[in-house]
Amino acid sequence: MLKRRSAPVNNNKHNLAPLILCIACVFINLLFNNLISRAELPVPLYLDTIGTVLAAVLGGTLPGVLVGFFTNFFISFIRQEALYYGVINVMIAVSTSYLYNRKKLKKLWGLIVLVLVLTLISGIVGAVIPWYMEGLALESASLSGEINKIGIFGPFVSYMISNIVTNFFDKTLTVIIALFLYRLIPDKFRGKFKFTGWRQTPSTGEELISKYRSEKRAFSMRIKMLIVLMIALSTVAAVGTYISVRVYYKSMITQHTALAQGTAKLAAREIDGDKIEDYLASDGDSEDYRRSHRLLEDILYSSPEIAYLYVYQMKPDGFHVVFDIDTEDIPADKIGEVLPYDDGFEPYLSELLSGEPVEPVITDDEYGHLLTVAEPVYDSAGVCRCYAIADVDVEMLINNMHSFLMEMIAVFFSFLILICVFVIWLTDYHIIFPLRAITMQIDKISKSGNDQETLDNDVRKIRKLKINTGDEIEQLYRSLCTMTLNQSEQMRSIRRLSDSTVKMQDGLIITMADMVENRDSDTGAHIQKTSAYVKIIVEGLKEKGYYPEKITPKFMSDVVRSAPLHDVGKINIPDGVLNKPGKLTPEEYEIMKTHTTAGKNIMEHAIETVEGDSYLKEARNMAAYHHERWDGKGYPEGLHGEVIPLSARIMAVADVFDALTSPRVYKPAFPLDKALSIIEEGNGTQFDPKCVEVFIDSLDEVKKVLRKYDQA
Repeated sequence: MLKRRSAPVNNNKHNLAPLILCIACVFINLLFNNLISRAELPVPLYLDTIGTVLAAVLGGTLPGVLVGFFTNFFISFIRQEALYYGVINVMIAVSTSYLYNRKKLKKLWGLIVLVLVLTLISGIVGAVIPWYMEGLALESASLSGEINKIGIFGPFVSYMISNIVTNFFDKTLTVIIALFLYRLIPDKFRGKFKFTGWRQTPSTGEELISKYRSEKRAFSMRIKMLIVLMIALSTVAAVGTYISVRVYYKSMITQHTALAQGTAKLAAREIDGDKIEDYLASDGDSEDYRRSHRLLEDILYSSPEIAYLYVYQMKPDGFHVVFDIDTEDIPADKIGEVLPYDDGFEPYLSELLSGEPVEPVITDDEYGHLLTVAEPVYDSAGVCRCYAIADVDVEMLINNMHSFLMEMIAVFFSFLILICVFVIWLTDYHIIFPLRAITMQIDKISKSGNDQETLDNDVRKIRKLKINTGDEIEQLYRSLCTMTLNQSEQMRSIRRLSDSTVKMQDGLIITMADMVENRDSDTGAHIQKTSAYVKIIVEGLKEKGYYPEKITPKFMSDVVRSAPLHDVGKINIPDGVLNKPGKLTPEEYEIMKTHTTAGKNIMEHAIETVEGDSYLKEARNMAAYHHERWDGKGYPEGLHGEVIPLSARIMAVADVFDALTSPRVYKPAFPLDKALSIIEEGNGTQFDPKCVEVFIDSLDEVKKVLRKYDQA
């Protein structure tokens, strides 16, 4: 079996072993292909991919692709069509390298898989190219002809199956010979043929390859660069191919139009216009008619690109046949026969009936897809008696265009694979592996925590990479080495400072919330319960996918943490109003409503003190607007709908529900069903419908909160 050995990586920039490998393997391909073509075996064999397989195993993907491409390039000097089949050789190189690099060729079943893959590539692609370029004419005595006779498969599928069968023997022998040649090379030399170009410590690079294969990501930089390259090349190729095919098709039309015009003119000169009526009257039974007919046959048969040649007299009731030449596809019409006008001739009837020259016409009807050129035949008086008409088969031109297109596509894919493999190799060793090595070490540093010894060890590891790309990546690497060396202590200090800041902020919330709760005789566990309800609602909105642009992890954290501050403005409300046991007077109610603006002012002052982006912004929104209504009838500003901050809309549901289910000095606690009914009545008027929906749907969680605080 082919065994993947961890041979030492040769970092010598002047290592010629990969180049020697490529030259030797191209020679092996050419040698075996030449020997097998001279042998004239009864079974078709090619053996032009032995060196490709060997180069892909010993050197990697790029040497294998180079060998495959240049093998067909050199063979094309003898057989031009070989260049179009180069795509098969380079695909074989990529497939072999892929299986070998994933250690699939260490056992017998892996070699069998390799044979099958190479067979399918050669069999399918090798059938598509000639089918699309030239069409297929199956020989009855061939394998494809025998398969076609069974009647199960069409001509193309039959040809493809026979091609796969033939290539199975060829690729089996190819793999056996390649394995034999591989075994002839001593173990100590095999690693020298690897086409590498490490710009860093090689051992780390090997670890990077292993890590790269084990990780799962949407798109790596390698894939992105490859996609950009393929899009760019494909776009250029598509535009170039489109223009080339259009130019080719127009050129073919122009060329064959000129050919048809020349043929029609030649035919018109050979016909005596003065005798047309005599020909029709005698029903073609005259020596002059037979002589002219033979001349027209000679003209038609001398030009294989002219499909039909005939002479028609144009009359209102249709084409009147004067001369018509037999072809293999369609027998000639008899002289005097009247044929209806084709739809394609309708725009030209007036000119035809008046005997005027007409432009070439392209029609597609029961007679085929034809380019038709009509040349008037004049009598001695200069009167048009009939038209000599030559047809060119447009389908033939389209098939030629398809063949031209297939040639371009086949060659393009060979170049595309070659360029893509080279770009992958170049980017791997000059960009991907160095960047991945840096990323791995930076990741380790970021996960080192506060342990100084671990940080120092990770800094030493990143310095051991010794990246030497000689470009901006190397500059980045050196800057990172300096930064990590100088900033390890600062990173730990930042973590400590961040922890202290979070603790301070949380302590501020609890302190301010406690100040309010201690003044309000009715609040009880109000801040704890409303905070729990807020968490239930915001998590429900997240789960249902509502407001996805707004509900981020930070928003959810900010809302839940600052929920206890929604009534902080009540600290400015007089005790007589705040703890009044009865119903508030209109004047007292106006005073109570000011707790929203007071809370907003308190939070804004706190935000100015803290500076920067702070979760207290959501605390301000909840304190200021949790009494706004969805229909715009709330206070303090009469905001409506989604103009109301989302955190305040969430708090509105939580605050009202807790007020309904909690006892107050002026009322007992409402039953759960009654409270839910009131909340649902406010759906779309007082409350955001989505907030109500997720709150009702989370009833089990709501009940847990009520039970926790002895309200169930």
